[in-house]
Amino acid sequence: MNQYDVTIIGSGPGGYVAAIRCAQLGMKTAIIERYPALGGTCTNVGCIPSKALLDSTEHFFKATHEFKEHGIEAAGVSLNWSQLMARKEGVVKTNTQGLSFLMKKNKIDVYTGHGSFVSANKISVKKQDGTVEEIETKKTIIATGSKPSTLPGIEIDKKRIITSTEALSMKEQPQSMIVIGGGVIGCELASVFARAGTKVTIIEYFDSLIANMDKELGKELQKVLKKMGMEFFLSHKVTGAVADENSVTVSAENAKGEKAEFKTDYCLVAVGRKPYTEKLGLENIGIALDKGRIPVNENLETNVKGIYAIGDVIRGVMLAHKAEDEGVFVAETIAGQKPHINYNLIPGVVYTWPEVAAVGATEDELKQKNIAYNKGSFPFKASGRARASMDTDGLIKVLAHKETDEILGVHMIGARAADMIAEGVLAMEFRASAEDIYRSSHAHPTFTEAFKEACMLASEGRTIHL
Repeated sequence: MNQYDVTIIGSGPGGYVAAIRCAQLGMKTAIIERYPALGGTCTNVGCIPSKALLDSTEHFFKATHEFKEHGIEAAGVSLNWSQLMARKEGVVKTNTQGLSFLMKKNKIDVYTGHGSFVSANKISVKKQDGTVEEIETKKTIIATGSKPSTLPGIEIDKKRIITSTEALSMKEQPQSMIVIGGGVIGCELASVFARAGTKVTIIEYFDSLIANMDKELGKELQKVLKKMGMEFFLSHKVTGAVADENSVTVSAENAKGEKAEFKTDYCLVAVGRKPYTEKLGLENIGIALDKGRIPVNENLETNVKGIYAIGDVIRGVMLAHKAEDEGVFVAETIAGQKPHINYNLIPGVVYTWPEVAAVGATEDELKQKNIAYNKGSFPFKASGRARASMDTDGLIKVLAHKETDEILGVHMIGARAADMIAEGVLAMEFRASAEDIYRSSHAHPTFTEAFKEACMLASEGRTIHL
C-alpha cells in the first residue's frame, strides 16, 4: 500500500494548489480526482470555460454594435456556435494539460477515482472500472468543492431545465432563455447568451442583481444589461418549472403574491452552489456536517487531528482564489510555518462587461456597524481612457473611515475592474488611507486614474477631472 505525508481529495483550485505547495515543502504528496481531467469545477465547467465564452461573445457583440463607430466596416458578421464551443473546449484542454504537467513536475502522484475515508489514515479510491485501491496518509486535505443548487419543486433534467454545467456545453444557441437567479453565475451566463442574440429574462428573488454586493453596483449592472435587451423580474419568487420536449414554463410570484408565468426555450437555474461532500466516508472518521459544510478551526483543521478542509466545503465565500489561499495556508501550517489569510480582503468579481469587482465593506455594512465613513465615487464617463475605448459605463466607489481616512471598501463596475480591484486589495492589506492612494502616481491615460480620483474625493471632497 502506497504511503504519503499528505493526500488531497479534489483537484480544483484549492486542491491542486495545496498539492503543489505541499510538494514544494518536501512532503510526499498524492491527489485524488474522481473525474479524468484535473482542475475541478473551475477549470472544467466553471471559471475557465465561462470566461472563454464571455470573451468570445464580447468580441461578437462589439463587432455587431461598436465596430462601426470605430470606423471598422464589418458587414455580414455572424456567430459560428460550434466554433465558439470548440474554442472553449480547447481552452479547457490546455488548462487541464497544464495541471497534469504541474503534477508531474512536482512529483505528485495522481489517483483517478472517488476518494473516501476508510479511517483517519486510510483512503480508498474507487475507480471507474469498479476496482478499489487503498492508500495510507499521515494527513489529508478535503478539497471536494461544490455543485449547483436548485430550488424546491424544480427538477433539473439537464435538457431544458439546466445548470451552469449544461449551459457551458449547449449544442445550439437558444432563441430564448430564462435565468433563475441574478447573482454572479446568473449574470455572467446571461451575458454570454444575450450577446449572442438570445432573448434573456432574469428572475431574481431579491430586489437587486448581485444582491450580496454593494447596492449601487447592482443598479449599474442592471442598466448595462438592459441595454443588451435583457428583461428583469426582481423581487420574484420562482415556484416551479415544467419542461416539455421543446420549451419550459416557469411559474413565479412577486412580493405582493401576484402570480406570473413565463415560457422559454431553456431555463437556466443559477441559484448558487452547495458543498460537495457526498460519499466521502466522513461518518467513518467522526466528522459531522454543520448546515452542509465541514466545520474547521482557525487552522482549517477538522475535529479529527490531521484532517483539514478548504474551499467550498467549509465556511465563507465560494471563490476559487479563496480556496487557493486556503490550500497554501494549510500546506504551510502543516509544515510548521505561520501563514495568514485576511478573509475581509478576498475580492469578489463578476465577469460581465463591464466587469464588477469589490473588496471590503459595503455602505450597508458600515451603516449597520455605525462606522462613520466618507465616500468618493468617480464615473468612467469622466475618464479620458474610457472615452477613448468606448467603455464609459460604470464607476469606482471608495469608502474611507471618516476619522482615520483608512480605506474600508472599494467597489467598482467598469472595463478591467477584475484586474483593477487588485490595487484596492493591496491598499487595504497595508491599511492605506485614501490619501496614500491619490498621492501615488497613476499613469495617464489609464482606467486606474478613476481609483485615484475616487480616493481624492473620499479623502478631501474634491476631484481634478470631475
